[in-house]
Amino acid sequence: MRLAAQAPAPSNSAMTNPTGPSRDIADLLAIMRTLRGQDGCPWDRAQSFETVAPYTVEEAYEVAASIEDRDYKALPDELGDLLFQVVFHARMAEEAGLFDFGDVVAAVTGKMIRRHPHVFGNAEAEADPHSQKLAWEDIKAKERQAKAQTGILDDVPIALPALLRAEKLQRRAASVGFDWDNAAKVVEKIAEEAQEVVDAGSDPAKRQEEIGDLLFVVANLARHLKVDPEAALRAANAKFTRRFRYIEATLASQGRKPAEAGLAEMEALWQQAKKAES
Repeated sequence: MRLAAQAPAPSNSAMTNPTGPSRDIADLLAIMRTLRGQDGCPWDRAQSFETVAPYTVEEAYEVAASIEDRDYKALPDELGDLLFQVVFHARMAEEAGLFDFGDVVAAVTGKMIRRHPHVFGNAEAEADPHSQKLAWEDIKAKERQAKAQTGILDDVPIALPALLRAEKLQRRAASVGFDWDNAAKVVEKIAEEAQEVVDAGSDPAKRQEEIGDLLFVVANLARHLKVDPEAALRAANAKFTRRFRYIEATLASQGRKPAEAGLAEMEALWQQAKKAES
C-alpha cells in the first residue's frame, strides 16, 4: 500500500481549485484538499472517518431513493454527493499517511478485473447468470482465504443496516446448504416466531429478542421470494407517509389536526387514501 508521502505529485489541473463545475476528477480532489487545508472550511477540517461515515451511508440511501423514484434528473447530483464522500475519506486517509484516492481506484479496478476473468482474462464466459454468480462467490471465497477470513460470514460488514445484513448473512449461509427448502416453510417459521413474541410476555429483553428473531425470518422470506427487504420496507415507509399525509391534509381542510380526530375517523380516511391509489 502506498503511503501519502510516497504519492506522486498531482497534475497541474489538480494544483488549483476550479472556478466552476468541472468534469475532471482532479478538480474534485483539489477542492477537497482546499476544504481540508489550513485556510479551508472549519467544519470539513474538524471531521474524521467516524464523523463522516454516517453521511456516507445517508448519501448512498439518497442515491437509492432517486432510483426508486425514477428521478433521473436528480440522480447525477446524488451520485456526486456519494462520490464526494469517497473523496472525503480518501483525503483524510492521505493526510494520515494511510492511502490516497489512487489506491482506492487501484483497489476497485483490480478487484473487478480479478472477479471477471471471463471478461478480462483467459477464462471462458459462464453459460448463464446463475453459473456466473457461483463463479463470483468462488472468487470471493478465495479472496476471504487470502485475507485469513475462514468463515463464510466473516466479511459481511457489521455496519450494514440490520435488515440488509440479515439478508446477506442468510444468503451466505444458504450458499453452503443451510437454508429452508422453500418459502412455505419460512412462512411456517414466521408464524412460530410471531407466537413466541406473544409468549414473551412483559419481559422487555425477551420481547426484543423474539422481535429480532421474527424480523430475521421475515428477511429470509424476502430472500426466498427474490424481494429486496430493504427496498420493500422503504416502499412501505413511503406508502405509509403518503397515506398519513392524506389524513393530515383532509383534517387540515376542516381546521383540525390528527390529534383532534379519533382512530375510527383516521382509519376511514386511511381507507380513502388507499382506495384512491388502487
